[in-house]
Amino acid sequence: MILRALNHELRQQIIQLLCDEGSLNVTDIFVNLRVEQSVVSQHLAILRKAEIVIRERKGKFIHYDIDRERLHRINDLVAKLAA
Repeated sequence: MILRALNHELRQQIIQLLCDEGSLNVTDIFVNLRVEQSVVSQHLAILRKAEIVIRERKGKFIHYDIDRERLHRINDLVAKLAA
């Protein structure tokens, strides 16, 4: 499930955006990537299920960020599998 979650161009763009910009809400993400809000929400749900992104409520908005520790562990696993 983890690698399947990572194996999509838009989800990779979301991950890169969050890595570059830090915590963002859905509006920030869909404006930056120029896709519909519902599409971003669906892809964020997949990334949340794979525990790649975390969410935090800030006032009336929910902000998303990368679980950097989890991403490092995934990277290490993939490197071991590729060796």
